[in-house]
Amino acid sequence: MENPPPAAFAAVARSLGAAPGVDDTLERIVALAVDALGCEYAGVSYADLRSKGIETGAASHDVVRRGDAAQREVGEGPCLQAMRDGSTYLVHDTAADPRWPRWGPIARELGLRSVIGIQLFDQDDTLGALNLYASAPAAFTAEDVMVAEVYAAHAAVALGRARREVHLSLAIDAKHLVGMAQGILMERFSLDKDGAFSVLRRYSQERNVKLRVVAEQLLETRSLPGRRAAYGPTVEGAVGTPAEGSSDAAPDQGEPSTGLGA
Repeated sequence: MENPPPAAFAAVARSLGAAPGVDDTLERIVALAVDALGCEYAGVSYADLRSKGIETGAASHDVVRRGDAAQREVGEGPCLQAMRDGSTYLVHDTAADPRWPRWGPIARELGLRSVIGIQLFDQDDTLGALNLYASAPAAFTAEDVMVAEVYAAHAAVALGRARREVHLSLAIDAKHLVGMAQGILMERFSLDKDGAFSVLRRYSQERNVKLRVVAEQLLETRSLPGRRAAYGPTVEGAVGTPAEGSSDAAPDQGEPSTGLGA
């Protein structure tokens, strides 16, 4: 594997930092790992925030996806282990390494004989693992591991930045959705801002769904979960036209909230 000079690493860091979004950052990490480090195959096992699972975020070849999927299926392997304990793992030959007896034979059959697995972390947050592969045994040296760890550090910084930007975007979007949902309740039920938020929060807690989801449903259907029986199909219908046997009162507000951050 190649040992890029410092100037090349600086260019790599700038390129990674310029990637727009998580998906593009993952793809660039993999592409630059192959180009700059000179490894045969590369991939990133990514800890997805929404699914709460581990997936192959990007891969330079389908064989990498298959090797990563095998680790998840059998619950062991150098890349999973790197994510779990933060250590770097070097496998000289998957056909002979005894540490992962279920995954090793699968990797050998796939033609993945040499492996480096390195945890990607940023600000104490595990983002995933950088996985470098070669089809020949003993393809990586201790020096290759050190170079790969430097590269992984740059990659983790770029990936962490991209993920924080996604967090911020989602938070802003969620606040906007909740604000619009509050506006509907305020207009239809003559509630103040805190009272409208209390209604949304109570529905979220009682049904164990995210506040954002409750707001999205209200905006899409003009109906709160479970309000159809008492008020008919829509929030608009709840005002002045309650269903038979129901009250025309607004939904129970519960305890008032002081703001969206509650």
